[in-house]
Amino acid sequence: MSATYTFDIFSSLDGFGSHTGDWGGYWGKQGPEFLAHRLEQYGEDQRIVIGANTHRVNTVLLAGGGEGFDPWVRRMRELPTTVISSTLQEPLDWPDATVVSGDAVEVVRRLKEESGVPLRSHGSLTLNRALLAAGLVDRVQVTVFPVITGQTGVDPIFGGAPDLDLELLEARTLDGNTQELTYRPSLHVTR
Repeated sequence: MSATYTFDIFSSLDGFGSHTGDWGGYWGKQGPEFLAHRLEQYGEDQRIVIGANTHRVNTVLLAGGGEGFDPWVRRMRELPTTVISSTLQEPLDWPDATVVSGDAVEVVRRLKEESGVPLRSHGSLTLNRALLAAGLVDRVQVTVFPVITGQTGVDPIFGGAPDLDLELLEARTLDGNTQELTYRPSLHVTR
């Protein structure tokens, strides 16, 4: 049996993964229910899978062990992590991280076959677009914050991704205005 792979991403309503504005983290829209839910999700046994760029950003952001960050972020940093990279070398400034080089699709295909726990990737847009195209993503979990970043949005999450059909598996409202949507993706077949 193959391990489940979840692409976990935060988004503005207009589909951007981050911004250049003065919104702050989570676009300033996080609440206690959202933060508790995230900690619960990351409290489960799982392996994190990220690319080199996401690792570099996280390492700078969480320097010093993530003190001062939300508990779910510190927990994510503690989980076993596979960093797919042809440029990084061990040891990494990240507990329990392993660098694996090679084709990302083949690396994740092998991880799915060998892992005894679910796989989760938070961010890593380029990596996850390639995995979506290869049909290796079992769940797309999009947390949509109630903002439109038409002027300050950067990193269109699905820009360059393949056409996909999505089956809604779960929808949850957190703190009265943030949506977490979990889908099963499948490549769209042209008719």
